[in-house]
Amino acid sequence: MTAGERAGTRTPVAARPQPERLGGRYWRFWSASAVSNLADGIVKVGLPLVAVGYTGSPALVAGVAVAFSLPWLLFALPAGAVVDRLDRRRVMIVANSLRAALAGGLALAVALDADSIWLLYVVAFAAGTAETLHDTAGQSILPQLVPRHLLPRANGRLHAVELAANQFVGPPLAGFLVVGGAAVAVAGPAGLWAVAVAALLVTGGRFRVERVGDTTLRADIAEGLRFLWRHRVLRTLAVMVGGSNFTSNAVFGVLVLYAVGPDSAVGLTAPGYGLLMTAIAAGVVLGSLAAPWLERRLGRALALGVSMGAAAAIVGVPALSTDPFVIGAVFFGGGILLAAWNVITVSLRQRIVPDRLLGRVNSGYRLVSWGSLPLGAAAGGLLAEAFGLRAVFAIMGGLALALLVGMVWISDAAIDAAERDAFL
Repeated sequence: MTAGERAGTRTPVAARPQPERLGGRYWRFWSASAVSNLADGIVKVGLPLVAVGYTGSPALVAGVAVAFSLPWLLFALPAGAVVDRLDRRRVMIVANSLRAALAGGLALAVALDADSIWLLYVVAFAAGTAETLHDTAGQSILPQLVPRHLLPRANGRLHAVELAANQFVGPPLAGFLVVGGAAVAVAGPAGLWAVAVAALLVTGGRFRVERVGDTTLRADIAEGLRFLWRHRVLRTLAVMVGGSNFTSNAVFGVLVLYAVGPDSAVGLTAPGYGLLMTAIAAGVVLGSLAAPWLERRLGRALALGVSMGAAAAIVGVPALSTDPFVIGAVFFGGGILLAAWNVITVSLRQRIVPDRLLGRVNSGYRLVSWGSLPLGAAAGGLLAEAFGLRAVFAIMGGLALALLVGMVWISDAAIDAAERDAFL
């Protein structure tokens, strides 16, 4: 027996290496993003619910969602240029301050009976415009908060909390707030955005990238688009995700008709359909946390290829089965892999795009990937009218599989070369 053992102590063993910490500033930013996305989730569901109190017209109620999302089509590119010119944290602070003021003003108007459906449109459009600045800055600031080799872990945790707040907590909370009155439903997000501003204020730091020369906003936008177009890896990924979003929106635009009602193929109730749709979101939350592990185990190229295959399975499974448990299982598993795609591609952009261009490249990438959403919804409706609902799922599943052709240009060697070239 050693002296140490007689004294009741153990011989020291080598400590297990601890993972690098993301840092206090990252977690304050994470908290601000969580609260801000909770407000987003409430507003996107709460405003249409408030609109129902003004009109029974489906078109007018849907107009609130259109007003909220239209700024991404109109202002995504200018927002990227602005983010690259200014301090990104301050852009986020101003954007959330504006949204808090808009929601607070709307709550006051509701309380004074001075509101209308048209005022909802104005507030939704202005809040959506501020969102383009806030979200573009938020995705561009991360490489200034954490080292680049920690980006997958940082993005995974950020993506998980954003999705949980925006899609799990926000929508049902909006329903409860609306029960308390329209003024309460819009005052809640105002308070949350104010809390997000406070969290960003205590994050601290300078997040303005250095600029060389004096250029116009138009020239800045063109420079970002040229970088995206000339970079084969980024260009290919943007086209693939744009195509995937096209197919998914075509399917989800008509899936409710296939799934809900006693005469439908699946036969779900409305609450049952809600549970089915949360299966994807649950998978994405879990996958966001597991994405760094999947990246290490599979390699980035294989993980991206499997993720694109999972996207095809999600849109195609209703053509093969009407069993809600089978569809839900595919939705859940596919959601896990879709999260890996998001974390890997966002982290890659943040690694290989120069900081001074990141806002513009992010906004150009989003324009390609999100601009296909309304086109997909329109295509799904037209195809369903012409050939039936199941044909939509089969056609879109086939198109999603065809997107795997893009993996010809997305190999681990190509990704590694892109990262090496970024630092030359």
